[in-house]
Amino acid sequence: MAIMFYEKDCDLGVLKGKTIAVIGYGSQGHAHALNAKESGLRVIVGLYEGSPSWKRVEAAGLEVKTAKDAAAAADFIMILINDEKQAKLYQESIKPVLKPGKTLAFAHGFNIHFGQIIPPQDINVVMIAPKGPGHTVREQYQAGAGVPCLIAVHQDATGDAKRIGLAYAAAIGGARAGVLETTFKEETETDLFGEQAVLCGGVSALMKAGYEVLTEAGYQPESAYFEVMHEMKLIIDLVNRGGLSFMRYSISDTAEYGDYITGPKIITEETKNTMRQVLKDIQTGKFARDWIGENQVNRPFFNRMRVIEAAHPIEQVGKELRSMMRWIPKSTV
Repeated sequence: MAIMFYEKDCDLGVLKGKTIAVIGYGSQGHAHALNAKESGLRVIVGLYEGSPSWKRVEAAGLEVKTAKDAAAAADFIMILINDEKQAKLYQESIKPVLKPGKTLAFAHGFNIHFGQIIPPQDINVVMIAPKGPGHTVREQYQAGAGVPCLIAVHQDATGDAKRIGLAYAAAIGGARAGVLETTFKEETETDLFGEQAVLCGGVSALMKAGYEVLTEAGYQPESAYFEVMHEMKLIIDLVNRGGLSFMRYSISDTAEYGDYITGPKIITEETKNTMRQVLKDIQTGKFARDWIGENQVNRPFFNRMRVIEAAHPIEQVGKELRSMMRWIPKSTV
């Protein structure tokens, strides 16, 4: 049975008087650093020398050092840079300054689970993984709410690694919504599967396919965009609020009937078998090996796909239509 923790289960005092190093100041990094600071903890942000984020960190009123200096000064080190960059950063800037009793933390289990980072046995290794983008972690905290988190302990050198992890989860607002206990293995494999088969890969492919079917049949691109992409958020908001039942309650009976008779035609047993193979590739480490290898040769496939996908007609039509909706925040891409 799932074990959930909330604010009443967390003692923020465990981290009082300690120094927290947040390595990286991207989407997650800025949220963790600011939330922890506003929760009363001493926070240092660690960046590489010359990082364009350096001035942004200072402007936010946070202390900033190089990653190595921040890690050396810290009791708790949270690594929040991209997965594919973590092993190199660890070897160069963190491993040389680790001392017994420190806590090394991650927001995703990839590098620990797949053996890209192997910490010494005399330090704690924990994971506190918010189940939402960093900007949402920040916005929810500021609103007095929080984004649910996962917590896992890979190594407990001091005997209180879980208490330390829970304190950090509370500091970034996660304990307000709930902290689910898991393992590095479970978090890594389910997270990769969810991203690839459903949340990113699956949904993106489904929306593009729907757009292509409609436009190939002669319908206006703008109508196709509204039907298969723009409305996606409206439906997901309903699911997020009350599950599939609430979504079906909120839509028309016609739409609900179409849901029941057509969904199984789209997601067939063959589709599920493909998803099972995706999961197998994650579990066996094939995906991790492929991704690590892709980065070792300067990402030829990844970079090519970015260009191809950006040029898809649904992106061009969507960009034009969104520009007319002044209430939608402007993207930076």
